[in-house]
Amino acid sequence: MSGSIEQGTSRTHGNTHILHFLVRVPRRMEEVWVAVATPAGLASWFTAAEALEPRLGGTVTLRDVGSGRVTAWDVDRVAEYTVEGGGRIRFHLERDGEDASVLRFTREFQGEGEPEPRWRARFERLIEVLGGVD
Repeated sequence: MSGSIEQGTSRTHGNTHILHFLVRVPRRMEEVWVAVATPAGLASWFTAAEALEPRLGGTVTLRDVGSGRVTAWDVDRVAEYTVEGGGRIRFHLERDGEDASVLRFTREFQGEGEPEPRWRARFERLIEVLGGVD
């Protein structure tokens, strides 16, 4: 089974932009969690996490995004980072059978930000890193 990026939407409300993606990953949630909630995992497909305290309220610094706090943390399920000037990045994982997962991603930001195609390319890299490319 290979991974897929099934949905990508972009909405704008005033100056706030919201991107949503639904990404199917052919790996167990615990494996995908490592990719979205650890410095080594994030660096493998997204950006370096120069600081990441794995707990609600913990400090987070994402290179080229900004510094802020962990604003949601439910181990193996939800990691959300809110950074000053960089908005909010949320990863929500769900099981998809025994050996696969669904990643529901939300990116909310003000002003100019990263376009949908850039995130789509990142998720393609995530699937590749996790070994989901046939």
